[in-house]
Amino acid sequence: RMFVPRAKLGEATAVAKATAESVVVADPAGDKRFAMGPLANGRQFEKVQSLIEIGMKEATLVAGGMGRPEGFNKGYFVRPTVFVSDTNDTTIAREEIFGPVLTMIPYDSEADAVAMANDTVYGLSGYVQSENLDHARSVAKQIRAGMIHINGASTDTVAPFGGYKQSGNGREWGDFGLEEFLEVKAVMGYGAVAAE
Repeated sequence: RMFVPRAKLGEATAVAKATAESVVVADPAGDKRFAMGPLANGRQFEKVQSLIEIGMKEATLVAGGMGRPEGFNKGYFVRPTVFVSDTNDTTIAREEIFGPVLTMIPYDSEADAVAMANDTVYGLSGYVQSENLDHARSVAKQIRAGMIHINGASTDTVAPFGGYKQSGNGREWGDFGLEEFLEVKAVMGYGAVAAE
């Protein structure tokens, strides 16, 4: 999901459409260009196709859609797809698609955007964009997700990796990730003073 100020929705939609249509989809086994390859397996391909089909009934299709990209008649390749939804309540806004599908949703106030961002059973990762870093930090603190990327910051393997809610418990990477592999021993009474 991408939450966009309502006044900027037209501009953001045009950028998203152009970006999706410029993505090179290629077979990484035979094409060495920097490109988007296939999904992992047939089951995931069918899931993504089904969610795109549902999205076409619930929201406005801006780019992509069902089926494989031009030039592919086999494999688990998916067309980069963009939707605009009037609400955060559509299936494509509620489900983790795990495919090249973006759902853009307009908001009227920052409080609305934060509320919609948190209105999910998931919470692995989120992104905040702002020209004002202090403002971005303030918004990031309000979002219930295990990781927040400010202004396109990339993942840091020293930082803990993991989510909130149905996006999992526990952490990988960094000190928190190493703790999972340690054994801890508690010894009760080791230094206790005898009762009088």
